[in-house]
Amino acid sequence: MKVPGKITVITATILVTALILIFSVLHGFNVFSNTPQAEERSDSLFFNKPYKLPDEVTFAGEKMPLENFDTKESLDREILVSAYRHSSTILIIKRANRYLPIIEKILQKNGIPDDFKYLVAAESEYSNMVSPVGATGFWQIMQATGREYGLEINSVIDERYHIEKSTQFACDYFRKSYEKYGNWTLAAASYNGGRAALDEQIRIQRQNNYYDLLLTEETARYIFRAVAYKLVITDPARYGFDISIEELYPGLKYYEVKVDTAVTDFSAFAEKYGTNYKLLKFLNPWLRKPYLTPGPGREYFIKIPAEGMRNPESNESVN
Repeated sequence: MKVPGKITVITATILVTALILIFSVLHGFNVFSNTPQAEERSDSLFFNKPYKLPDEVTFAGEKMPLENFDTKESLDREILVSAYRHSSTILIIKRANRYLPIIEKILQKNGIPDDFKYLVAAESEYSNMVSPVGATGFWQIMQATGREYGLEINSVIDERYHIEKSTQFACDYFRKSYEKYGNWTLAAASYNGGRAALDEQIRIQRQNNYYDLLLTEETARYIFRAVAYKLVITDPARYGFDISIEELYPGLKYYEVKVDTAVTDFSAFAEKYGTNYKLLKFLNPWLRKPYLTPGPGREYFIKIPAEGMRNPESNESVN
């Protein structure tokens, strides 16, 4: 008769039962019965759930054919990925409040649909990131392409990090693509996949509708990812994000100083204007060195933190 063994089994059973009960209490339902408590679990923060797609969704004024199962499921996928990428998506929503007003003005000036501002969320999450292949900045611009479109890119200046100039670059690209395809969705897709690759697939597949083309996974997901961010950013609460206006990143207050002569020390330069090197570089990430030597006829506008920038009183983008 092995009493210790029986005691061990009883102890293990009690322990498992206790763990189940604790799990049930924490998750707000009773695993042993079909109670109203169990029915309420879908509303618990401890449970993930899918989100109902809007009945109609557009990108750049062009309707997405959600009646097609593959279109609907592609959008559903990106909404789920965005909604459950919690920390990253929260940061995207917070940053959008700071940077979208800047991007919106440039898109409007160039006649580019407002929805293109959400491509930046898909490209870089509204940050100056660098991809493994060297695509850089908010708009993820490759060095050769940036230079081709007139951006200054060298060891001292890299305008791919300049939000206004890089957005203008993107607008020029979009406009040229729209003139070629006559369609904003394809124009946006070409920014991700390149016109040559898109042209080849249009030729092979004899289709000129983005939603009917079989493309590389990245380009196939590109528009859906941007639209998912559009939906989440414009209505965070619908997708489970409880973010108050006060928690959004505010626009930064600054003024600009024209520079057309050499700056040998940006630390001293910053001090002259009552700020420091860190804040100066935060506002001007396109300055890649602690000095600047403009070429003949070159001039630059450097953003200087305005009074109160560190503790802005509003959430408006101010410059």
